[in-house]
Amino acid sequence: MTSILFQDFKERSKEVSKYFFFLKNLEQGTIKLAMEGNGKQKIKEIDSELIKTLKASTFLLLYNLVESTMRNAIEAIFDELQSQGIPFDKIRPELKKIVLHNLKRRNPDKVFQKIVDISLDIIKAGFNKEELFSGNIDAQKIKTTAKEYGFSAKTKTDSSDLLTVKDNRNDLAHGIKSFAEVGKEKSADELIEIKNKVVKYLRQILENIEIYIDNQEYLDSTNIP
Repeated sequence: MTSILFQDFKERSKEVSKYFFFLKNLEQGTIKLAMEGNGKQKIKEIDSELIKTLKASTFLLLYNLVESTMRNAIEAIFDELQSQGIPFDKIRPELKKIVLHNLKRRNPDKVFQKIVDISLDIIKAGFNKEELFSGNIDAQKIKTTAKEYGFSAKTKTDSSDLLTVKDNRNDLAHGIKSFAEVGKEKSADELIEIKNKVVKYLRQILENIEIYIDNQEYLDSTNIP
């Protein structure tokens, strides 16, 4: 399960890195526009305002990586519980609260259709990955989530850039700032540094979740002989 999780993270990170590589070459002028017309090709410099817009878009890409990574990671925990056939009374208290909270948000008629063995099916019946995060995820939110589920949020990487990513993403998504405003603040090298830190931080969080799953830390320790 977790190997699939890391594989997805690796692929998404690679997609993001390709964009940043393109952006750096664009800023350095090693990439130019080739305009075709009347059978002739004309090389044109990239407009500086367009470069700002492309720079600002990096925050949308990075936020997408952060949210999708954490959403998939939490889903992996629930998938593991289901695949291992872990009943409700065996999971740790923190998870029991989450399961009950999820159920409160569901239509009883729809939940009823999903339950055959209540002790097993109740865990996944109320789960909806689309509701996990909604434009609100940064390092503090990840730490809160880690506490709620019982996995470690300790890393060796500075996580402050996740707040920068979230704030810029929200400013763009809600029209608070224009792409040109956001894009003018960072150079391509500075953006690449932010990207590297974010990717490194997320990788360490996934490693923590892998340990959590492999060691079955989702179980209630008071029930373990």
